[in-house]
Amino acid sequence: MKFSVFTASTPEWSPEQAATILAAQGWDGIEWRITDQDAADVPGFWAGNRASWPLTGLEDQLARISDITAAAGLEFSGIGGYARCDNHADVERMLAATATLGARQVRVTMPLGGADYRELFTSARADLEWVAERAAAHGVRALIELHHRTITSSASAAIRLIDRLDPSAVGVIHDLGNLIIEGHEDFTAAFQMLGPYLAHVHVKNVRWVAAGAGAAAAGAAAEAEAEGTVRWHEEWAPLPTGQGDVEAYFEALSRHGYDDWVTVEDFSTELPLEQRTAQNLSYLKAIEARTAVTHAA
Repeated sequence: MKFSVFTASTPEWSPEQAATILAAQGWDGIEWRITDQDAADVPGFWAGNRASWPLTGLEDQLARISDITAAAGLEFSGIGGYARCDNHADVERMLAATATLGARQVRVTMPLGGADYRELFTSARADLEWVAERAAAHGVRALIELHHRTITSSASAAIRLIDRLDPSAVGVIHDLGNLIIEGHEDFTAAFQMLGPYLAHVHVKNVRWVAAGAGAAAAGAAAEAEAEGTVRWHEEWAPLPTGQGDVEAYFEALSRHGYDDWVTVEDFSTELPLEQRTAQNLSYLKAIEARTAVTHAA
């Protein structure tokens, strides 16, 4: 396997710092976040992220993105795009940029509700037929991420959506952490279900936390909690301590024969960023070594 970091999870670093530090730690690649974002006084994962590239004016930045990546000796594991499948103009731009960079694959996002699921599904399928055609024309692959609170929160939902499309043009990102929140299915069954569409893997971790008494809503919700109802919410956790079983995940990937990119997007904040990325790489390489031995045995 080859390991990379999605720069959504490195908000404090400039692009040059991200590439240089990750390369020095021994990472194989980088997955650049590309999106227009809100400004923030303090860099955060989703606003003011210094390691993100803006979609506005992207074409003028491609040479710099390529130079920074190459100078660090890193590969592209893919591009972390945010263009939604029904925004054809921006999807086309992201596909073209991915081809120019030689990054091979780029994420295209799915709708998040706001309409009848069946209508969203039907329209997304039509959009993805167009996306697949355009991805093939550019010689790249568009990726759909298994993501909570979208129409593709599980492998089952994703395969229904993309079945019979060209797997060299459209693939799926399997994401351990997202599936703890919504959509978890047995790892092996999910990989078998996706078959040739399993194109990429994201790893992060999550834990469920009981809401405190101060978070109780008014009225009926407060009354329900007084009667003993416990409400839960998810929060990001370090890779070793979340509810996703990282070792079991790698064992299943190994048994399935997956030996491609694993991209880490750790949104926990217990450790300083540079320590977090270094420890994550050591942790995953140790797990890969153990699971590969287990599988060989």
